[in-house]
Formats: sequence, structure tokens, C-alpha cells
Amino acid sequence: MRAKSSSGELTVTEQARRAQIVGAAIRTVAELDYASTSFKRIAERAGLSSTGLISYHFAGKQELVDEVFREVLAVFGRFVLERMNLGGSAAGELRAFLLANVEFMRLHPDHLPALVRLREHVTVGDGADSDHVALAALLREGQRLGEFREFDVDVMALFIMALRNGIVVRAAVVDLEVCGAELVEVVERATKEG
Repeated sequence: MRAKSSSGELTVTEQARRAQIVGAAIRTVAELDYASTSFKRIAERAGLSSTGLISYHFAGKQELVDEVFREVLAVFGRFVLERMNLGGSAAGELRAFLLANVEFMRLHPDHLPALVRLREHVTVGDGADSDHVALAALLREGQRLGEFREFDVDVMALFIMALRNGIVVRAAVVDLEVCGAELVEVVERATKEG
């Protein structure tokens, strides 16, 4: 049984150990892929003496995968939102969103590859779709304000996310600064009026 405080919460030590395991799992999935990720490989990356420490904190691979997915989405979401213009023009918000995505890849090189590789294996709600929904809403608002030309916002959001995900797949071997500039240029040309 997991030791908890009298309030039922995980102790600080347990929270730190879970975070250590989740971090090692993110790196393992990003490097190897879902199928090759095992408790043994995660324990090695985390510097743990045995897989039993992982089993103590997570009932199985699925519980760990779901936690990794939630953690990556949370970290990514906070990072991007902190960099959005929040109240600026729709075009400015779109630019900030794109650049924040690329900056996140630079600062957290394992997170988005892990997210992409885990997406089809999670049992938790797919919060990754929230990017598509929020992006479609931003594009719709830009059209309403006359900043963007007429297009199907869901299709355009799909295209933009596919461009972003293409960078995720190659992030380790491309110049992310160049990718960010080109991503912004392509999306601005695709969305702007006239």
C-alpha cells in the first residue's frame, strides 16, 4: 500500500519519486517508442534499483502512460498559454502560439515526441485535441475580425497542427529557429486576407 499523509495525499517524497519516474518515462518513450518502453528501461533511465519502485507508484504500464500523457499536456499547455498575447490580435495570438510550440520543443525536446507516440495508447481523454479546438476557435475569431481570409477553420487547424507535428518528428535534427520562422511564414501566408 502506498504511504499517504493523514489527509490521503501523497507525501512529498512520493510526489518526487513519481515525478522522477514520469520524467524517465517521457525520455524513454521519446527515444524508443511506446512498444519498446518497459518498466526495466524506465528504471534504468530513472536510476532506480528495481522496477518494483515503479510498480509501487503505478499499477501498470497503462496507468504510467496515462500519467505521462496528462503531465506532458499540462506542462505544454501552461508553457504555451504563458506566451500567448492574451488579448492581442488574432494574428498575433496565432503567431505567439506557433512560436511557443517551437520554443517548447527546444526547451523540452522529449515532451512532444512522447505525446505523439503515446496518443493512440492512452485511456484518458485526449486533451491533445484541445489544441485543435482552441486553434479552430482562434482562426474563426480572426475571420470574424477580418484578419484572416475565408477558409474552413477545422481544416486549416488540422493543416497547422500537421505542420507542427512534422517539426516534432524531426526536431532533433533540424534548426528549430529556422523551423519556427518558416512555420510562421507559411501559416501567415495561408491565413491572411488578400
